[in-house]
Amino acid sequence: MQPFVVATGNPDKAREIVEIFSARGSIPLAAAVIEARDGAPIGFVCASLDEIGAVVGRIARPEHAPDVAEIGTTLEANARIKAVGVATALGVPAIADDTGLEVDALGGAPGVRSARFAGPDATSADNCDMLLTEMRLRMRASRTARFVTIVIRHDPATGAETVVRGTVEGVIVDEPRGDHGFGYDPVFAPAGGAGRTFGEMAADEKHAISHRGRAFRALAAALAGED
Repeated sequence: MQPFVVATGNPDKAREIVEIFSARGSIPLAAAVIEARDGAPIGFVCASLDEIGAVVGRIARPEHAPDVAEIGTTLEANARIKAVGVATALGVPAIADDTGLEVDALGGAPGVRSARFAGPDATSADNCDMLLTEMRLRMRASRTARFVTIVIRHDPATGAETVVRGTVEGVIVDEPRGDHGFGYDPVFAPAGGAGRTFGEMAADEKHAISHRGRAFRALAAALAGED
């Protein structure tokens, strides 16, 4: 398989992507690069899934890997901005995703603004607090919601793209529960999760039903079909 880059500035998301691909076991990641948001670079460039597991967090990204602004108005637009920007800069295919939480009582918000719901420098805890505050103002409203992930693979040599989508339905709970995962995981109870939030699930349990797990398994299947 042709080498490709994982384009994300979120180390939690990067590790989750690696876990999902590793669980599938049939798609070798030949190259990957990650940079943490706080400026402390983490990343990996290696030839196999085993090597990825060994080096995540110990190899800095290349200096010429660009910062990419997520200014799109849709999840697909943001995923494309990241994939195209990084693929073009590094000269190899890149994959990138954008994920949003759509809450029906909020008209689909926070959606594309999920990472910045409580402000441009918001933490995951800030965003969860903001969401629960908004839901308390709508006590009689439906608590139904869904996570949506769009993943794009872009090949800078040909301009070819692979676009896949993963969705999981669920509800927003009253209070955060669980210490696993990241983002809105402690406040989202997915369908099929026996009432538990993603924050209360082990990684393999979450990946089996999550939006990101579904999207990246679809991508893995698509890439396997190219070989």
